[in-house]
Amino acid sequence: MTQQPPPAAPAEPPDGPAPPDLPERVARVYGADDLSTVAAFAGGFINFGYWTGLPGPADRQLTEADRVRSEEDLYRLVLGTFGRARGRTALDVGCGRGLGCALALRESGLGTVIGLDAHPDQIARARKANADLLAAPADTAGRLEFVLGAAQRIPLPDDCVDCLFSVEAAQHFRDLPGFAREAARVLRPDGRLALTTFFARSREAARALPELLPPFADGLDVPHVVDEVAAALSAAGLREVRVRSIGDGVWESYDRYMAQQPELRDDEWPRRYLTAYETGLLDYYLLTAAAG
Repeated sequence: MTQQPPPAAPAEPPDGPAPPDLPERVARVYGADDLSTVAAFAGGFINFGYWTGLPGPADRQLTEADRVRSEEDLYRLVLGTFGRARGRTALDVGCGRGLGCALALRESGLGTVIGLDAHPDQIARARKANADLLAAPADTAGRLEFVLGAAQRIPLPDDCVDCLFSVEAAQHFRDLPGFAREAARVLRPDGRLALTTFFARSREAARALPELLPPFADGLDVPHVVDEVAAALSAAGLREVRVRSIGDGVWESYDRYMAQQPELRDDEWPRRYLTAYETGLLDYYLLTAAAG
């Protein structure tokens, strides 16, 4: 996700150069700045959230618990596309603090969940945040592990995972065709992919987004076009590529939550995402595919 401190990165992060494969802005936001500590990301997840399953009247005051639930529900939406996942192996590309990996292991009955992230600080945080699960016997809790690596060069063998998912990370990928090829490579023949994040609706929209949203201007996010993402998955050999807009369950409620929190309501530019959605520039999507 892109809710972060205002864009003002120095030429080099204070704790050293950017890790390999990471632009300096991405390295800083997920390294020294630790985006998971920003108030908008209650609970340490880093996504806009999927808000449709929240209880109570639609116009009630949204709480921090609602925010955490929305972030978890985005993972649940993605994991639900895999059907029966019990005992299978899953890979989370762009796992961040690994909280989605832990949720997947707890709730989906997966046998193994591997969290992959390109930033070493995120891998370290994931291992710390999930120390109990990492230490638990595999026969009682399933197996969880975290691996450092880039989406376009996944450090795993061919045909090794049944389910591959990525939640609000692909907007950072500089080489989406490379990621698509790697996804097709590591998935087993009957494997499934599920990818969710925000993409531009058209090439014209992609050109306009940097003027409205700083993360597209400062190098944090890439304005990928949704149809081009789907085409990259197909070109990599994945089948049954489907695109579903889920923006009606994301943008308005996220903006309402921001407006209702005293410490967040005056943070003006993150609330431009609703404007971008309403003016047809971007949307939030769920893409699914099957291994070839």
